[in-house]
Amino acid sequence: MEKINLSTEQRKIVGKKVKRLRKEGKLPANIFGKDFKSKSIQVEEGDFRKVFKEAGETGVINVKVGKDEYPALVHSVQFEPKTDALLHVDFHKVNLKEKITTRVPIITEGESPAVKSGVGLILQTINELEVVSLPTDIPSEIVIDATKLTEVGQSIHVKDLKIDKDKVEVKNDPEDTVLTVQTAEMKEEEPEEEVSPEDVEATAEKGKDEEEDGEEKDEKKEKGKEEPKEEKATEADKPEDKPQK
Repeated sequence: MEKINLSTEQRKIVGKKVKRLRKEGKLPANIFGKDFKSKSIQVEEGDFRKVFKEAGETGVINVKVGKDEYPALVHSVQFEPKTDALLHVDFHKVNLKEKITTRVPIITEGESPAVKSGVGLILQTINELEVVSLPTDIPSEIVIDATKLTEVGQSIHVKDLKIDKDKVEVKNDPEDTVLTVQTAEMKEEEPEEEVSPEDVEATAEKGKDEEEDGEEKDEKKEKGKEEPKEEKATEADKPEDKPQK
């Protein structure tokens, strides 16, 4: 495989001032690794986009910092949520002779005959595979041929994936289902809404208050039953005054 090179510069601007770099088309970055002192660097955004499109997060990039060169993988990329603009990138310096653990994306190609006929839908439950290998042996992606999925109920497991097992060790359970063909009528159940500890506490307090209010009302009601109101005497109930002799 042809070496992928990326030229960078030592970065002196840090903190909030990096906004100025982005306006100039430069991307703030860091490079770190085992037994390696982290370096703050900057790279032309256009150059990084071009390299990242080719290497992704699994291809080794030869990062040049001045006169020094470091083999590295893209560890993480930060984007601005609203505009999707690049904000920052981290490079992980690797030893080409030492195996590392990473994740490889799983993609499907082609159209399943079961889906094409309208009787089935493909449900993919694993999107990445955890692998251990030398940096240069990491596959860029794992491809599944969907055209072979002809019937509802067919599944593909981790053990069915095409991987060079002499170079790559898969950490996932071989029996784990990667994807399956289900009937078109079946729908994936919506996950239950997560409740935060604060919501639980508020609900509990509300229930407690309502329970106390109810008990107080019941107590008043019972008290009212036990202590009947005094009836006022009517004219008919008053004793007649006897004439004095």
